[in-house]
Amino acid sequence: FEHVVLGFDSVEHYLGKHPKFGATVGRFANRIRNAEFKLQGQVYHLEKNNRGYSIHGGTKGFYRQVFETDTFYTVKDTAIVVFKYRSVHLEGGFPGNLELSIAYKLTNRNEIVLEYTATTDKPTVINLTNHSYFNLAGCKEAVSNHIYMIKADTITQVDSMGIPTGELVAVAGTAYDYTSPKPAKMRMEEERKGYDVNYKLSKLPGVLELAAVVVEPISGRVLKAYTTEPGMQFYIPDSNMDYLAGHGGRIYGKYYGFCLEMQHFPDSPNIPHFPTTSLLPGEVYRQVTVYKFETTSE
Repeated sequence: FEHVVLGFDSVEHYLGKHPKFGATVGRFANRIRNAEFKLQGQVYHLEKNNRGYSIHGGTKGFYRQVFETDTFYTVKDTAIVVFKYRSVHLEGGFPGNLELSIAYKLTNRNEIVLEYTATTDKPTVINLTNHSYFNLAGCKEAVSNHIYMIKADTITQVDSMGIPTGELVAVAGTAYDYTSPKPAKMRMEEERKGYDVNYKLSKLPGVLELAAVVVEPISGRVLKAYTTEPGMQFYIPDSNMDYLAGHGGRIYGKYYGFCLEMQHFPDSPNIPHFPTTSLLPGEVYRQVTVYKFETTSE
């Protein structure tokens, strides 16, 4: 048994500087062009916290908040903790008072189940994700030798700023093609690049289906990820994380974690043909994401 996510041993470290280890990201995960969007005829201006656009809800987004523990209990073979957070009207520039609830469920089938629900009192937009960095090698080395399979034939094409153009492009024949299992080391070691790309998952809308499988061949650990969301941001950062002392004081390095961020597409409020991220009063936002752990012998 070893840690398979990057993280810290105390909440104090999570309140300090780090690249969103384990965080819930909102009110809108990923990027919004020009840090603005129009909803029902009104333009809302957000914080320009990265090169003139908004990303991950701004510098005081959900990932900077400490949620309230609502309840914790067990049901048969499952342990459950429910967290709540109230995002007030115009926090980060987003309209509406948003009531958010997230249930974390640990089952005896080695699953972490994340169930999100949210309601609003004014029309708003919402796009939530989990930003855990996985490392199936026990967080002791880079994730370049992990074997990745992503159930997606296309990605959202982006411009030089990383903002979607609205087009979908095929992954076949590119460095983004993980329709069949393969390691990521070619791009990372030969091209010296990580990954920060949004996939359109090959799945039915709103249905919990397999999105990705990752295998660490030495330990035999396997991660299977499922979601109800239409997209997934595959993220392996270029930056070196050696300024961080993680679990047990372990120093993390370059390419030490991968993220499977289940979400809607970036900049969806400004691209009408993308699946909608609007939430209206009387509606309930729901998302389910499952990270299931196995071994190759299973």
